[in-house]
Amino acid sequence: MKITILYDSHKYKKLPELRTGWGFSCLIKTGKKNILFDTGWDGNILLNNMKYLRLDPKNIDIVVISHFHWDHCGGLPQVLSFDKKIDVYVTRSFSTHLKEEIKQRTNLIEISKTDKICEGVYTTGELGKDIKEQSIILKTEKGLIVITGCTHPGIKEILNVASNYGKIYGLIGGFHGFKKFHLIEEISFIMPCHCTRYKRELANIFPRKYIEDGIGKEIKV
Repeated sequence: MKITILYDSHKYKKLPELRTGWGFSCLIKTGKKNILFDTGWDGNILLNNMKYLRLDPKNIDIVVISHFHWDHCGGLPQVLSFDKKIDVYVTRSFSTHLKEEIKQRTNLIEISKTDKICEGVYTTGELGKDIKEQSIILKTEKGLIVITGCTHPGIKEILNVASNYGKIYGLIGGFHGFKKFHLIEEISFIMPCHCTRYKRELANIFPRKYIEDGIGKEIKV
């Protein structure tokens, strides 16, 4: 399995052609399916970065949108512009109007509870109160990797749900204002992305498990 960061506010690979932006997206290659998790805000930036990272958007099989904020779902129209039917997973609370538009273009799957997306890949289901969000859970030989959008429901709730599938090995994504650092002491690696406010503190507290993020960063497990 390989996870590649496609959209973030800074680069990991120093290719001049890569473009940064406010938002998040990553591509998960399971070996059988290619899953795009979130799409960033600007689809042109997303497709540009895929081009220069030598990743073909026509090979995307599944799209999972964490929540209805434009920095996570704004690039979806460009992803759906290719002549290919793909499965798009959104939360039940996602915009009704946009769900109807997605249905007209491709296969829409609404998520409320934790569920299987494909072999070795699961959704936490729709979590949270004010801002509802789903995260994705990947089963690997080393344990579970949880990928978040912005952790609006709180990392504690997300990890509690994910732990029903096994021991959590890694945590990737936006952490927002998370600072209950004791909750992630047992996790082997963390890669805070996008909106994480306390990156420096996390790097200082967990120097051995902290992984620098950015466009082009790859995690292989």
